[in-house]
Amino acid sequence: MMHSYKFRLYPTRSQCDALNGMLGAFCDLYNAALQQRIEAYRRRRITLRYGNQAAELKAVRAVDERLGGFSFSAEQQLLRRLDKAFAAFFRRFKERSGKAGFPRFQAKSRFDSAEFRVGDGLTIRKRRRLGIVGIPGEIKVRWHRDIPDSAKPGAAALSRSAGRWFVCFQVEVPDCAPSVRQFAPVGIDLGLSSLVALSAGETVATPQHLAKSAKRLRRLQRMVARRRRNSQRQRKAKRFVARRHAKIGNQRRDFSHKLSRSLVGNFSHIAMEDLNILGLARGMLAKSVHNAAWAQLVQHVRYKAESAGVEAKLVDPRGTSQICPDCGTIKRKPLAMREHRCDCGCVLDRDVAAAKVVLLKAEFRPGTGLQAPSQRVAA
Repeated sequence: MMHSYKFRLYPTRSQCDALNGMLGAFCDLYNAALQQRIEAYRRRRITLRYGNQAAELKAVRAVDERLGGFSFSAEQQLLRRLDKAFAAFFRRFKERSGKAGFPRFQAKSRFDSAEFRVGDGLTIRKRRRLGIVGIPGEIKVRWHRDIPDSAKPGAAALSRSAGRWFVCFQVEVPDCAPSVRQFAPVGIDLGLSSLVALSAGETVATPQHLAKSAKRLRRLQRMVARRRRNSQRQRKAKRFVARRHAKIGNQRRDFSHKLSRSLVGNFSHIAMEDLNILGLARGMLAKSVHNAAWAQLVQHVRYKAESAGVEAKLVDPRGTSQICPDCGTIKRKPLAMREHRCDCGCVLDRDVAAAKVVLLKAEFRPGTGLQAPSQRVAA
């Protein structure tokens, strides 16, 4: 299994300037490589690949002093990133799945990451600080947790977010054996008023991090609007807005990590709905759907379950709120009706009843459950 460990960096002012200059040089290289591909096909109908452009990288570094001072392998990774963007474009174009999304030129203000190989361009020094080729001195790292001794970092991604710097290590760890804990399955229904409803009867309200920061965000955005365009004061105000949004994202991510850890720690089998979140995020409830961050929660539950040897399964969400969990009959009810009542005598909260149906569909025990085809739907 591949795990990611993300840490905060605290570079000095001169190191920040050097890091910004490095990302600016990498952005120019990315745009030049994209332009070369476009011109080669437009003029001579030649499709360039990663190998063609990587073979010219040494000559480019000899001419451009900026690129020559930074890591060669990081610049190779940059060309691989462009190659992946073209591969994804051609795949989407062939499948005709929505907008094809031709790779586009990047602005330096939005080019915020670079990939390195640990030990080649980026090293962890003896003082547990980072050394990056082309960056003066060693960069201080806030090691808030330890990387396992048995795991060796293979790749690292340096990123910039709201004026702050981070490094994310990719670490390969051995697969975990299946859990031997007592059989304790649970079904989970995802919602907006209640973020999750468990088949055991518990519900967890959706935290309103965005709503609590709305007043402060309005003031900060008004500050941006009143500044002269492209001025230093406007750029400073934009950083304040970005940091406020980053704080909201951190709060949402922290809540998701804690909730997913609690679920994985208390249950041996977890069943969740396989919702078409992208489709729901395009509707009139888009803001609430984004605030709930279902995709993030599902991702956290799945990878934590894999690490702990817990089985996590996604099931078809169709009809989960309309089926009675006791007798299996379909009991139609509008969205405004928040209580499930059936002629068999089953009276439950609507979301809890749906969670019980999700658990039945997962069929964790042989011979039980509801048969239904698996397909991603909007709701």
